[in-house]
Parts: sequence; C-alpha cells; structure tokens
Amino acid sequence: MAKKAALLAFVVVLAGCSALRLSYSNGETLSYWWLDNYVNFDRSQRKQVRTQLDNLFFWHQKTQLPDYAQLMSAGQRRLQDSVTAETVRADYDGLKKRTVLLLDQALPALADLALSLSPDQIDRIESKLADSAERYRKDYLVGDVEERQQFRYKKIMKQAEYWFGDFSDAQQVRIRRLSDARPLDNERVMADRLQRHQELITLLRKIRLDQPSRVAVAQSIKAYTRVHYERIGNGDNAVFFAESTDAAIRLTANIIALATPQQKAHALAQLQDLQKLFLDLAV
Repeated sequence: MAKKAALLAFVVVLAGCSALRLSYSNGETLSYWWLDNYVNFDRSQRKQVRTQLDNLFFWHQKTQLPDYAQLMSAGQRRLQDSVTAETVRADYDGLKKRTVLLLDQALPALADLALSLSPDQIDRIESKLADSAERYRKDYLVGDVEERQQFRYKKIMKQAEYWFGDFSDAQQVRIRRLSDARPLDNERVMADRLQRHQELITLLRKIRLDQPSRVAVAQSIKAYTRVHYERIGNGDNAVFFAESTDAAIRLTANIIALATPQQKAHALAQLQDLQKLFLDLAV
C-alpha cells in the first residue's frame, strides 16, 4: 500500500502533463480516497489521515518537486549525449532513492494508521488485496507465452510512444525483440505478490494484537517495505527480479539509442514540459 501511494506522482507522468497537474493538485484527496477504499476509515481516523496527508504533500511539494525539476533538466542534457545502460541504471537508482525518501517521510503516518486499525478494517484490506491479485491474474496469467509477450510489448510501446512519439515498423520489430528477451515468469510474480500481501496482513494483525510503540511500528513497516520494494526476500525470486530489472534497463537504453533526432526532440519537449510543470506545482 505504501509503495503505491508513494509512487502516485511518478505513475501519472506517463498519462501526460495535464493528468499530472490535475492528479497532483488533488493529491491529498485522491490519496485519501484510495486509502479509504482499502480501509474504510472510521470517524476518529478521518481527520488524522487527512491532516497527515496534507502535511506529507506540503513537504513533497516544497522539497521534492524542485528536485524533480532538476532531474528533468539533467535528463534533457543526458538525452543529447550517448545514453548507455549505466546511465539508465543511475537514473533508475536515483528514482528508487527518491521513492524511499518519500516512504520514510510517510512512516510516522503509516505507523499511526496501522496502530488504529480494527480487526474488521484489516479483514477489509485483506479482501482488497485479494481483489488486486485477481485483477493481476486476469491480466497476466492468461494466454500462452506469445500472448503474454505481446501484452507486455504493448505496455512498453505505450510508454515509449509517450516519450518519443511514433516508431517506424523497423524500430518496432527491434523493440519487440528486445522486449521478448526479458525474463518472463508471471506465475512467479503472482506468487511473490501473494506472499507480500500475506506478510502485510500478518504484520498488521500482529501490530493490532501487540500494540507496540509508534517507533517500533514504524521500524517494522520500514523493514517490510525495504524487503519487498528492493525484492530481497526469497533468494530465487531476488535473482529473477534483479535479472528483470537489468533487462528493463537495457531495453530502455536501446530504445533511446534507436530514437531518431526527431524522436529525441519529442522526448526533450516532454522533459521540458515536465520540468516547467514541477516548478509550477512547487510554488
């Protein structure tokens, strides 16, 4: 849950600047609705959650959005040079650090929420997580390997076209080949997802039973998010996810390398728009 809320600003980028402006400007409300859908807050929780979300977004607006603007500026400079897999990995690591920073900032609020959950609310969270897993099953655990590869390729192309515009047939063939070269094991991803869900529910029920200190709860949530955000739990799974990340980084670097000057100009314009938007929103 924490990861999804923390990544709100990054996810909506791919929908375009207008969606980002609308989503971020209403971020507190959207985040509240999303959390309430999972928890169904009672009267005593509502005011506290809204206040803590307001504080979190104020901190993010004033401290993080200017940093995101600088990130977009740096991306413009790098795009005009030779972009390698090492360059993409550095950017990937930078985004992870920023997400972890946001998660850490949210820890006290998440601890307060965890301590306030009733048994019925934890049961509701468990049910909502089961619904999420079922949606993943319907999207990713259907069809043969070819159909799954095609589905994954289309998602990559949607993102690539946002940044670079249209691709030629030859470019699309190359991107499809690179996309298919990535590890594919949706059953493993599903099993990992179910394990993460179960461990979260177990943690929430333990917090409910033991009622430890706020500091102890924050540390437990931090440990949970680190293990699952970094994918360092199960040894075999850790290897798979590391290889998947490596392949995604290579794919990104190759798409940039394939881009024509016109396509790079399109990406530069997108980065410039995002830079201006982040600065506008930071005011």
